[in-house]
Amino acid sequence: MSDSAQPAGKSTKWDANLYLKFADHRMRPAIDLMGRLDPANGARPGHAIYDLGCGAGNISRILAERFPEASIVGIDSSDDMLAKARAQTVDARVTFAKGDLAAFKPDRPPGILYSNAAYQWLEGHIAMFPGLMKLLPPGGQLAIQMPRNHEAPSHALMKAAAEAGPWRDKLAKVRPIARVQEPADYYDVLKPLSAELEVWETIYQQPLTGKDPVAQYTSSTGLRPYLELLQEPERTAFYEAYAGLVAKAYPTRPDGITIFPFRRLFMVARRA
Repeated sequence: MSDSAQPAGKSTKWDANLYLKFADHRMRPAIDLMGRLDPANGARPGHAIYDLGCGAGNISRILAERFPEASIVGIDSSDDMLAKARAQTVDARVTFAKGDLAAFKPDRPPGILYSNAAYQWLEGHIAMFPGLMKLLPPGGQLAIQMPRNHEAPSHALMKAAAEAGPWRDKLAKVRPIARVQEPADYYDVLKPLSAELEVWETIYQQPLTGKDPVAQYTSSTGLRPYLELLQEPERTAFYEAYAGLVAKAYPTRPDGITIFPFRRLFMVARRA
């Protein structure tokens, strides 16, 4: 886990280092999702495993370890993340390409379409999932994890902080993370195309340390669209206002730990 993250209010780019600061916590649900994948789908001749929204490539590399016969293709829209992914990847079976998840079309047929914490950024993502299923061969798997924490204080207080300062008009245009719907909604959409289907939720009790740990955690994801619209010194002032609010919602314990509960939604579907 990197400790080299910049202060959250100082950059408007998607900061790969800041994202990776919390890699251990972000990795656990990704590994839990990966545990439901069928090894046979990594050995399909001519097929690839796609890591949709691969970020800095951490999971792409683990997918390559889990599926030693497979080609892994990481897809992401961030140049910064892709640069980090390529710089840290030595396995020739793992490649990366820039792409739009809303219009994803694979160059090679997929045996597995895997996505960890990416599709929640896209409005109407639930309507995209049947199309992804139809890209798979019979028996192929679609595996998706998305945060479903949009009603938690960490996310609700973004809007509160945005409305409470001189930056209010500038931040009124921010489009929040697309709402992740109820688990049953995804079950209903995927079931007609599935031979097997699992949909479940887990709430991770994440122990964080350091100054403003929850604000630091969200500043590379949900808070980022707000930060991108502001220039200094407003950007830092807004970040500090938000950090003050979430510090009250998630107080630090006497042992120095801040517990940050985080709900995540999982679905694994096998193509009929």
